[in-house]
Amino acid sequence: MSKIAAIPTETIANVAVQDKSPRQVGNQFRRLLNSGYRLRADGQEKPDPARLLRIGYTPKYEIELFGTRFFLCNQRDAEGLKVMPGYVLPATTIQRAKPTIYARVFYKDSSLAWRSATHYINTPEMGWIGKGAVRLQVKRGARDWYSAEETTDLPFELQAALDDASHRGRLRQNDNRILSLVLRNAPSGRIWPYKDFEAPRERAMKSRVNRINNNRSIAWFADDDDPGSLQIEPGFEPDFGAVIDVSTSRSSMYGGEIRKYRIASSNRRIQYLFVAGPRQVWLVNPQAFTVELSSYGLRTVDVVADEDLCIPGYEFFDNAGTGELDDQIPPGFAGPVCPVDPDRADASPWNERLPVVRSFRRFFDPHAT
Repeated sequence: MSKIAAIPTETIANVAVQDKSPRQVGNQFRRLLNSGYRLRADGQEKPDPARLLRIGYTPKYEIELFGTRFFLCNQRDAEGLKVMPGYVLPATTIQRAKPTIYARVFYKDSSLAWRSATHYINTPEMGWIGKGAVRLQVKRGARDWYSAEETTDLPFELQAALDDASHRGRLRQNDNRILSLVLRNAPSGRIWPYKDFEAPRERAMKSRVNRINNNRSIAWFADDDDPGSLQIEPGFEPDFGAVIDVSTSRSSMYGGEIRKYRIASSNRRIQYLFVAGPRQVWLVNPQAFTVELSSYGLRTVDVVADEDLCIPGYEFFDNAGTGELDDQIPPGFAGPVCPVDPDRADASPWNERLPVVRSFRRFFDPHAT
């Protein structure tokens, strides 16, 4: 068995949308296909993926990260999500005789991080978009499997460019077909992803040299019901003097300007993404600096952290008390109802008590006490 090599790491500033017109991007993409590059879709267009271009999914923007090329269509609404259909040409496939380009769907989560969907369930019993790897969790006395949604977060280095591309082009349109056309259509209850998502990750993390903290959590709570009890593995805490980049965007849900801060850890093994709105601050699950990306455009190396470290500013909560929603804010810490989504509540009562958020505000918020 061949030895698995260490995946290189690189610390870079945010990448940008390439300076090409939509026509140039579309023409270059077609030339790749005409020159023998294969196009693959996992959904209903699997038999004829090139049809995606004929029915309106021609890419208009291009971003490159670590040799992997991302071709993006205009943003649209799909099943209540902000999505950008796109295509990924991984750096690892370019050297092959017939490189493969993968049709994907990128969507924006309530954390304001862009993700790459893994599959799609659209049945009478269930409507759900696949959210990556599945892990066993023991928390507050309960033991259960859950979707490790952070495994679908696109690289932090891409997030600013994706925000930029999403605001270009025509006004958003409702698109009720894109998820089924591109994503693998899964049966009800299939929350775990398929092999093409898991295999590159398993291969990368099979070698201890690639694992972050040997795949043990870098952050946890001594008391699951006390945000102030947060513990971070020494060396993995954010170094607020090591800001890698800052980007700005806007959000109607959060009421104005959004600033995203990429910050390195003290040991420079991982990076944090702090998101600051007009009132709220929250974290997106930390990431590695590894340069290998899968066909989903995602890093193949995980950073494991307690999910309650990274609760979006507004998160799902059973405000109506009907029992139809699973609360995703710890008991006793839900704030006011989200002004644009009655199924979400303000998570600030929890987030503002996190020691890392308090430290962030001391460094970057002149109004902090």
